Amino acid sequence: MTGLPIAVVGASAAGLAAAEALRRFGWRGPLTLIGDEPHLPYDRPPLSKQLLHGAWTPEKLLLRTAEQLAPLDLDLRLGTRATGLDVAGRALTLDGGVGVSPLAQGRERETLRCAGVIIATGVAARTLPGADRIAGVHTLRTLDDALALRGRLAKGGTPGSEGVAAGGGGRRLVIVGNGVLGCEAAAVARELGHEVTLVGIEATPMAAAVGTEVGELLAEEHRARGVRLLTGAVDGFETAPADPAGGGDMAAADNLPGAAPQVTAVRLADGSRLPADLVLLAIGSRPAVDWLDDPALDTSDGLRCDAYCAAAPGVYAAGDVARWDHPVHGRPLRFEHRMNATEQGMAAARNLLAELAAEASGPARAEDAAAGAEDAGPAPERRPFAPVPYFWSDQYAVKIQAYGLTAGADRVETTVLDRAARRALALYGRDGSAVGVLAAGLPPRQVRALRAVIAAPLPWEEARERIAAATAAG
Repeated sequence: MTGLPIAVVGASAAGLAAAEALRRFGWRGPLTLIGDEPHLPYDRPPLSKQLLHGAWTPEKLLLRTAEQLAPLDLDLRLGTRATGLDVAGRALTLDGGVGVSPLAQGRERETLRCAGVIIATGVAARTLPGADRIAGVHTLRTLDDALALRGRLAKGGTPGSEGVAAGGGGRRLVIVGNGVLGCEAAAVARELGHEVTLVGIEATPMAAAVGTEVGELLAEEHRARGVRLLTGAVDGFETAPADPAGGGDMAAADNLPGAAPQVTAVRLADGSRLPADLVLLAIGSRPAVDWLDDPALDTSDGLRCDAYCAAAPGVYAAGDVARWDHPVHGRPLRFEHRMNATEQGMAAARNLLAELAAEASGPARAEDAAAGAEDAGPAPERRPFAPVPYFWSDQYAVKIQAYGLTAGADRVETTVLDRAARRALALYGRDGSAVGVLAAGLPPRQVRALRAVIAAPLPWEEARERIAAATAAG
């Protein structure tokens, strides 16, 4: 093969979907997949559930094995960071790497000129000042994050020591942040027998995502399972020196000589103190756009794109990092949803190829795109990306599924069908239209019927009637 590659930045679910779609839609030119982690693309939702619980091994998270990736004929750059993008020149700056490594070639940096670029770098976990210098304080975004936290939870603790549950093998875990991630991790930790305190700025868990009434229903389940729920802001951490000899306290024994001090408590702004053996910071995320400093790009709340997922000529985005003009809802949206990552990766690939095919037929940049695009067969058409948003969350035996837009609603109507079983149905509205629906504990057939109702905004009363009809049977 000759010509410039298409580069996909982010060996994520969105990035892998884009790479596979590029081949499926006919790109025969060079194809580079770049990931800053050393791992093959893996699935992230199980990190806070099956992997953290110990039910799954890391291998089960892989989206594709090395053998399954081989037919894509990828130039796979794992452990490689993209540190810059020249939009006009479609040139990436790369640092480090496994595979075709600039370091192995005696260089610290490589410039990769591209026919086109798809950015799928996702998001990074938010943290608190100084937290990275304290042992026992974790975030949960990557596979390595999840394995580190799972390892600490598996070590148990010494009965009677502060920060260790009095019952014996459990540890006291303080989770800062009561959104989706914090609630899922709290459920797993309780199932493993640890003592869990869930503290958030909002009084109701997950209220921003699902509304107050559904959030209260989840709060009841967490309390019933033994989770302590608190409202407050974190003011800082208390620590103890690392114990090189490991004498007595297993939390300290995890540290090596010269290691960071061990967390012993979380301080809240109201002056209260929460003893802790471990802390999980689940305070949200920020789009991974810090490396994009070209003024041609808008990186406010993700990478701004048009309805076709294009951020600039020849530059597209997909997944958690992309904020694009949703043609149905009529405003820019950004979703950190697993289903959206796959669908948007495919859409970005299709639309990029359509653009490259058009370039190859004209004078501009024809030499860059021709090698791959001319062999691609009939040019695909660019299509606006208009998905029906979908997300789910599993907590204990409660499964929550939602279609459409639930966050930012100005009207929410919740029907609790069975409080003891945590079964509920909620409709979400904005500007007089119904834009989202959520089901907790409903059978799959009824949940699937809800998608068609909310595929596009409907007048509120019409949506209510259709939701009632869709859920009337069974």
